[in-house]
Amino acid sequence: MDSRRDFIKKAAIAGTGIAFMPGLTFGANSNVEKLKIGMIGVGLRGTNHLDNLLLRDDINITAICDIDPSRTKLATEKMTSKGYKKPMVFGKNDYDYKNLLALDNVDAVIIATPWLWHTRMAKDAMRAGKYTGLEVSAANTLEECWDLVNVHEETGTHLMILENVNYRRDIMAVLNMVKQNVFGELLHFRCGYQHDLRHVKFNDGKTAYGVGAEFGDKGISESVWRTQHSVLRNADIYPTHGIGPIAAMCDINRGNRFMSLTSHATKSVGLHNYIVKVGGENHPNAKVKFKLGDIVTSTIETASGETIIVTHDTNSPRPYSLGFRVQGAHGLWEVDGNRIHIDGKTEPHQWDVADEWLKKYDHPLWQKYGEHANGAGHGGMDFFVIHAFVEAAKQHVAPPMDAYDAAAWSAITPLSEASIENNGEPQDFPDFTRGNWVKRKPYNWVKDTY
Repeated sequence: MDSRRDFIKKAAIAGTGIAFMPGLTFGANSNVEKLKIGMIGVGLRGTNHLDNLLLRDDINITAICDIDPSRTKLATEKMTSKGYKKPMVFGKNDYDYKNLLALDNVDAVIIATPWLWHTRMAKDAMRAGKYTGLEVSAANTLEECWDLVNVHEETGTHLMILENVNYRRDIMAVLNMVKQNVFGELLHFRCGYQHDLRHVKFNDGKTAYGVGAEFGDKGISESVWRTQHSVLRNADIYPTHGIGPIAAMCDINRGNRFMSLTSHATKSVGLHNYIVKVGGENHPNAKVKFKLGDIVTSTIETASGETIIVTHDTNSPRPYSLGFRVQGAHGLWEVDGNRIHIDGKTEPHQWDVADEWLKKYDHPLWQKYGEHANGAGHGGMDFFVIHAFVEAAKQHVAPPMDAYDAAAWSAITPLSEASIENNGEPQDFPDFTRGNWVKRKPYNWVKDTY
């Protein structure tokens, strides 16, 4: 951890840095000496962001907000134990975050709250002139997606969706390969969120391993709010971990865009079976009818003619995988099996182990700063997403994943819901850029500029 703090401090002094887009450099031409950050939501995810921020010497955390006093107490103790000044604390009610946003000593905010609060808090933050970092997913409805775009355009305040998987090491290596045309002209992608979350959706904090059959008012942590989405919605309710990296590879909103989507869902049996397994057939929640299909499959078509299959699978017993496949006219890579095939480079009709390819095309950011990301969370990618946010906020420039991306990626949820409800009927994606995707330039995620 000390090496990461030393790295950041030395990099700031030297005026060198990490480029996440053309012209964005660490420490150089910054408009503020230390970015003053407010944290809205310091649950598990917010606390992870807090831990990474506390390793930096170029920020001050001036205020925190959470309606759970145990979380604000924990966050405050983390800060004071590391020698930071005690922040202002908000959380007397659901809307006390607005008092945080009114502070003059807050330049930027990070929002890590339950999903239903994301858009409303982000709108209020942008209207308050605070550079806004928003956890995933950014929006729940098409109206909310448009709200993010409209308020950004009305206020000129930037919003960054904090999608950490875009910075995963293997993903950035494959992105490097895409931009160097290793796979040839792009054709097809697969991705998704395949993660057994039954122990997250049902957690009473009392039984062995913190599981149980409770959710809502009797649950703890994410089971208090997250499970209700599975009761009420049949949709891909968490699309951005998969679609974010793919959108970067095929330049969505920057020369390309999503055009249409079709979705289908299986029956719902996984959550009921889990309740019976851990709570018994007579448990009250065994009577709950869950609307979310165990596996939701969506197919997206882009303006450039690629197709993308997105899978949501969180209610079944299965190993974790985001299911990535990147396929072009010259070959393809698949994360499951860690395998690759490149026409004329690997044996015909044979898979090659991807290790050497990923090493050869290891992203410049990971080559130089990978050791400093150790321990940052989620394999180090949390270091990079927070770093990108801080640097963009310090310079008041557009982030690499902006309000238009937040809207387009999050729109998969309501569009998939409508398609499933209408027997797989195709749904048109709104053009959240209002035609500007034609002229918006792709971000240069590969070139490392100092």
